[in-house]
Amino acid sequence: MTDPDAIDAVFETVATTAGDVREALADRRAYHEAENPSGEQQLAADVYADELLEDRLLALDAVESYASEERESVVYSDGGDYHVACDPLDGSSNLESNNAMGTIVGVYDEPLPAPGDALVAAGYVLYGPIVTMVTAVDGTVTEYLLHDGEREVLTEDVTLPEEPTVYGVGGRVPDWPADVRRFVDEIEADRLKLRYGGAMVGDVNQVVAYGGIFAYPMLVDRPEGKLRLQFEGHPIAHVVATAGGAASDGTTPLLEKTPDELHERTPVFVGSEPLIGRLEASLA
Repeated sequence: MTDPDAIDAVFETVATTAGDVREALADRRAYHEAENPSGEQQLAADVYADELLEDRLLALDAVESYASEERESVVYSDGGDYHVACDPLDGSSNLESNNAMGTIVGVYDEPLPAPGDALVAAGYVLYGPIVTMVTAVDGTVTEYLLHDGEREVLTEDVTLPEEPTVYGVGGRVPDWPADVRRFVDEIEADRLKLRYGGAMVGDVNQVVAYGGIFAYPMLVDRPEGKLRLQFEGHPIAHVVATAGGAASDGTTPLLEKTPDELHERTPVFVGSEPLIGRLEASLA
């Protein structure tokens, strides 16, 4: 049984922290010497956002553990029923060019690494021209405006539009498998508009707003994909599926996957259900 007050406390904490993260970005653009567990160089902003979220989420009575893309292993508190997985600053490489970034959050009721069906809520913050939060809780997707740590409802019961409009696909085109390239050619022929900004949160939010598909596919030299299942794939899949869309790794629904290890990667395809169906047929 999901505890709605506990879930609300998690997102209230994320909303408050998002304001502090946004304020700190200008002074934390430098790279650290350290890399994250996936071998990517960390910005000072990555580390700062991760440490804030860890401290504040583990301070909640309902949260037993915290894990993120920026740390090797799970951190535990003294109690609680929920386990939170975060990408603290998705798209942080966009900081230098002052483009969109975000924070991704998944709330699980099983210890991490956990299967997709253990997600009880998920959401993301988008640091764009304004700061917004989108959450999927109890079968409903809600969009909020964040201002001074407060949440104001912008859109209730968010659903993907029936007519898809946009698409974005990560990775270098020469590195896409041939069947992915064919699929992209097909949807371009349908006159979908290319929208790809290098931050998953920003690109997915375009899909939620306009309908379409976002993908970071398997690559010729990286068949396992680039994005992390626990921190990015599962939470975004939960949001998109709750909004009436679908999510897949190309053959299997993302929410049916269970990671064998915390930082496991996966191909990701999320968006309008008919397009995900066509994608899976193209890759079959």
